[in-house]
Amino acid sequence: MDFEQDLQAQILKEEATHWWRKAYDAQMEGRFAEAIKVYTQSIEIYPTAEAYTFRGWAKSYLGQIDEAIEDCQRAIKVDPEFGNPYNDIGAYLIQKGDDFGAIPWLEKALQAKRYECYFYAHFNLGRIYEKHGDLIRALNCYKAAYDKNHNYTQALKAFRRIQTQLS
Repeated sequence: MDFEQDLQAQILKEEATHWWRKAYDAQMEGRFAEAIKVYTQSIEIYPTAEAYTFRGWAKSYLGQIDEAIEDCQRAIKVDPEFGNPYNDIGAYLIQKGDDFGAIPWLEKALQAKRYECYFYAHFNLGRIYEKHGDLIRALNCYKAAYDKNHNYTQALKAFRRIQTQLS
């Protein structure tokens, strides 16, 4: 790309980010249909893994789980190093009752280079292992989740619950 193309791409990305932030605000206020519409605007301007992933998340709140998974798959195509869509697909598959189908997605989230919330993937794996009676593995996953984020008290509570069961 030459300088002019780089500049044009940067301008589009900044505009898309502006709309992504507006969509995120709407989503955090519970206005999911509006958020989906504005995320779509962002994607039309400049597709990003974040916009696809968060649009999927908004769709999941409206019960559109298959569409949410599709958006996460689009996000992965845009940026395979972004960890959120892998974890989200895993969480959606858990929600659909496909625990074992979720495991590879959650493991991919743990391998992603660009991911700030590894604790979610660890926790989701722990949920699966606990549900299926593999308490040692669940305990280790909950511990890993808490080790990654000491503010994630849900992981600590789950760890202690399993610890009590194993005592």
